[in-house]
Formats: sequence, C-alpha cells, structure tokens
Amino acid sequence: FHDRTTADTLIKFMTDGVLLAETRQDPRLERYDTLIVDEAHERSLNIDFLLGYLKNLLPARPDLQLIISTLHEELPEDEDGETATYVERAVAAVEELADRADGGDILVFMPTERDIADTLDGLRERFDASHLLLPLFGRLPAADQRRIFRPSHRRKIIVATNVAETSITVPGIRAVVDTGLARIARYNPRTGTTSLRVSRISQASCEQRRGRCGRTGPGLCVRLYGEEDFQSREPFTVPEIQRANLAEVILQMISLRLGDPARFPFIDPPPAA
Repeated sequence: FHDRTTADTLIKFMTDGVLLAETRQDPRLERYDTLIVDEAHERSLNIDFLLGYLKNLLPARPDLQLIISTLHEELPEDEDGETATYVERAVAAVEELADRADGGDILVFMPTERDIADTLDGLRERFDASHLLLPLFGRLPAADQRRIFRPSHRRKIIVATNVAETSITVPGIRAVVDTGLARIARYNPRTGTTSLRVSRISQASCEQRRGRCGRTGPGLCVRLYGEEDFQSREPFTVPEIQRANLAEVILQMISLRLGDPARFPFIDPPPAA
C-alpha cells in the first residue's frame, strides 16, 4: 500500500488487489496502455476476478495490451485450438490408454490434491466398476495407501502427486500420464515465507516419472507437453538446500558446533540471502 510512483513513472508494480481497487476510480484503467498479469497460474480469487474484469474491458479498450504470464501451464490448446485444463487432457489420455489391448495399470501424475480429486471425478464419469480408481498423496491415510499395493482383478487407475515419483514405487504400472507439473516449495528470504507453487518439473524428474512404467515389461508414457517444452526445462531439480527455509538447518549446525554456517562446505551452497 506504499505508492512510490511519480508523474515520470513508466513501469508500475502492484498486487492484483491494488489494481482491482483502482478500477473503482478508473473503471477503464485509462492510465495504462499495457497490463502484465504475472503468476496467473496460481488462480487466486483476485486473479480470476481480475481476468474476468479485463476480458469484459478489452472490447471497450482495443488499444490496451494485455499479457498473461505462465497461464499456459494450466490452459494449453488442444488440436482444435480450444483451451483445455491439464486435468481434462489427462482424463482424455487415460481414456485412450484404457482402450489399448495390452492392459496393465495406469499412473497419472498431478501437482495437487485438488487436481487429483478433479481428475478422479472426471474418470468416474467415463469408467464403470471394471476399473479401480485410486488417489495417492502424502497425507493420504496409511490404510488408503495400502490399497495401491493390493492385487486386484480390476485395472487400477492411480492418480498421484510426485510422491509416486521417487518415494513410493507402485507395482504393475504399464502406462504413465505426466502433466509435467508439481508443487515445489520455495523460501523467500525477503518476506520470510515459504510458498508451494505449481511449477514445471525438471527434465530429470520427467525421466523419473517415465521410469515408473514398464519396470517389469514394456511400458508407455504419455506426456502432456511437447518436446520443445521438455528441452526448455532445467536439467535437474534445484536442490532443496537452495530453495528451503534454512532456520532448522542453521540451528542444528549451531547445536552441533559446526562453526560459521556461511563457511560450511555445502555441495550446493544456498544463496547468501
């Protein structure tokens, strides 16, 4: 809420809430010729409200340039040019895989528990009792997690977070559907807060997910992103030491009398901040 702008300001940074507040005094946002809505994939209440407002405003302001950043992760275009969420595209991919004659269980990677619930809802509309639909995420009760490992005469379709990428090996998986997304924790030393944002995973994580299928026979991996997207990703996931809150680590180092944390020989030293 601190206004640092002057009559000479060319570029102004503000929260989505501040911009929404400005619409009360300036409904057509005449003071701006370009708007960049960043982090739109977070889909907060303010962001969704703002995007709807701007969609209505654009016909009246054809001169207004609007750039929406990072939304493409959630809204890729399908072959007909229509937008589809990665949940919808994953459900469609599972439908195709289920029609294959080679059988085997299917593992779908989703970034959030909400996405898992939405995906399972979509699958229930398309599959009857001949398929066993199961969620898998870290907070899932142990009894529900054990259902993943029990033999079943029905084909299993398991929708999981990246807990199934390395922590848990699900047996019998012959096909993987990969959104290429995960919730990744990042600490902001300036604000002292940790965020769990849906982000693109690294190439190494993509390969790890691909390796979940066909461990005991031929497998198939369907990636809901293109080759160019894959090549543009980081080769490896940023080490947690470089993106986590280090308070506990530093306190442990002090308790163990390991000396100045800044001089500790980390393999991948964390940022100075």
